[in-house]
Amino acid sequence: MKKTTLLFTGVLCAGTFAAGSITQTAAFADSSSSLQPTQLGVVWTSGDRDVALKMVFMYTLNAKNRGWFDEVRLVVWGPSAKLLSVDEELQQEVARMADAGVELVACKACADSYGVSEKLGQLGVEVKYMGMPLSDMLKGDWEVVTF
Repeated sequence: MKKTTLLFTGVLCAGTFAAGSITQTAAFADSSSSLQPTQLGVVWTSGDRDVALKMVFMYTLNAKNRGWFDEVRLVVWGPSAKLLSVDEELQQEVARMADAGVELVACKACADSYGVSEKLGQLGVEVKYMGMPLSDMLKGDWEVVTF
């Protein structure tokens, strides 16, 4: 079975951003009806704060909270690692994702190159080499989107 990886470079409005937190609008109802467990991998590479807040985090959190996918993994990779290490609002949103059950991982090679591995670990992000895990996701039953 061929898997498709989507690359999003723009902003998709899947909810609203209100009172400092990401919430789902009533216009987008829950629609998960799959009998098989589903897995979503969100690869966040962008160093753009607006992309994080107004797309990546919004979709990732709602995918978990609304049951669109059973398992949701946020992969912090590249410039996003540096951004997350210094932005307190993004750190708070990532903590909300962790509380909701989103698995948080970061690419160790990238985090090390920015000198932020320790900081990401303190935020509850598992820092590990991600080349093989991402390859396994792409080869497996995961739906993978990259921002």
